[in-house]
Amino acid sequence: MGTSFFKKQRTVHQILGGGFVADVMLWRRRDLTLGILIVTLAAWMMFEISGYTLLSFTSNVFLLLFTILFLWAKSAAILNRAPPPLPHLHLSQESVNEASTLIHNVINTSLSMSEDIALGRDSKAFVRLVLVLVTISVIGSLASFLILSYISLVLVLTVPPVYERYELQIDDYAGMAYTKMQHLYMRLHQLHISSIIHKWKIY
Repeated sequence: MGTSFFKKQRTVHQILGGGFVADVMLWRRRDLTLGILIVTLAAWMMFEISGYTLLSFTSNVFLLLFTILFLWAKSAAILNRAPPPLPHLHLSQESVNEASTLIHNVINTSLSMSEDIALGRDSKAFVRLVLVLVTISVIGSLASFLILSYISLVLVLTVPPVYERYELQIDDYAGMAYTKMQHLYMRLHQLHISSIIHKWKIY
């Protein structure tokens, strides 16, 4: 295999934070990842069919849920029955740290890449950015925000594991594609310079 196009020194799992979130994205907690996809697909279909907005649906669900729990608890107290069997709702510090680490890594990587692109230090990153932005623009003109959100989730849960499995092959193809684009750019640049020289000769 050829040289890695992205020249990474860390694994995909480490780049994604190396914790619970990375395990979910890379299907190392297969049941949970599959459950997220199924629930999200069901929610998307429901929104598309019913015409509900996310805000109104969330509000109605919480209204119904808390009304049921409130009446259940009150009636249980009056009838000397057990209250609703609610689990102890608590977000562990470990989960918060993992999520914050992932967000921190993503933001810092994005800022560093943005600086390199803006200062013209990374041509490869610029080409990748152009391709991503053009793709987003085309998709955005064809789909609603709800559809884009679901597609984004599917991509987040499918692209990293596919890339992790076929990393060397994808890097090789990406490197070849970049080389061809570089040659095309140089050719167009030479043609542009030749046309300018030709115009100067005419004048």
